[in-house]
Amino acid sequence: MELTPRKERILSSVVAGYVKSGEPVGSKAVAEEVGVSSATVRNEMADLIELGLLEQPHTSAGRIPSQRGYREYVDHLMKVPPLKEEERRTFDSMLLSGSYDPERLLSRASRLLAGVTRCTGVATTPSGDTARVKAVQFVQTSRRTAMLILMSSAGTMKNRVFHCDFDLTSEILRVFFRVFNGKVAGKNVADITPAFLQGVGVSLGQMYVLVGAPLRALLEVARDTMHSELLLNGQMNLLFYPELEPAEARRMMDFLERREDVTALLRQRPGQVAVLIGRELGRPELDKMSLAVSRYLVDGQDAGALAVLGPVRMDYPRVTAVLQYVSDQVSRHLTVLSREE
Repeated sequence: MELTPRKERILSSVVAGYVKSGEPVGSKAVAEEVGVSSATVRNEMADLIELGLLEQPHTSAGRIPSQRGYREYVDHLMKVPPLKEEERRTFDSMLLSGSYDPERLLSRASRLLAGVTRCTGVATTPSGDTARVKAVQFVQTSRRTAMLILMSSAGTMKNRVFHCDFDLTSEILRVFFRVFNGKVAGKNVADITPAFLQGVGVSLGQMYVLVGAPLRALLEVARDTMHSELLLNGQMNLLFYPELEPAEARRMMDFLERREDVTALLRQRPGQVAVLIGRELGRPELDKMSLAVSRYLVDGQDAGALAVLGPVRMDYPRVTAVLQYVSDQVSRHLTVLSREE
């Protein structure tokens, strides 16, 4: 059976109506929107049920989209609306105040996504898997302690305070700066291993007694840079959707606590917003949920993810528009930050 243009319009109308109300959509409401008779709509709805694109929860009820119907709608039928200029200005203002720090920026982005979509906003901080060391800085914090700061090409800045058994001076910190940047600037963060740093220490000869503590701090911040954090906001939004039963809500919340499992769902290809619907997520806890994911870039390289987790009847065009815009802005801010000297 062919999915004709009229069937496509009826399917789109049912999706839009069900997303808005959460109630099965009747033939009369669809007929008024599509401009055909209720009898014609009922016949077409019967065909859509046969095609597996609509479902009828109860004999006398209207119709709702099936997960296959949502897939057809997202892939072929939905039209993503442009954001209003006022919205873009508001989003830009919210993100700009955190643009100087990657984690702060991404935390604001996940809160923005949660607030605008009334779903759960998700973000991962830039991964240091392929990042390079841009520079290592030192800031004295007391007579014998200083902070080591590692800046990476992924836009991250990680720090660690270290303690020396001797008094620090500005001249000693300048020596640290020259030695450390000479040895590690431009190298991949993944290459800063205990074996590599041991070789650095050996190459420094007698100077090793001075740099042992900052070398250990460098190893720790390199490991921090490699690690990607998961940021979640708006989990409680999901509890206001009536189709999510209490037991299902508990299982879903338990799943969100398993950060590695959530992160695994975000490993999509960079490019357009990817949408996973219900059972496509491959997690029984999320059978009634959908996930929209956008990978953001830093200097043209895949760096992390932004996502929206919500009910299967989420407003896909709106979510896609917001997620794509926020992802583009995060990419821009982090790229600018990564290029700053």
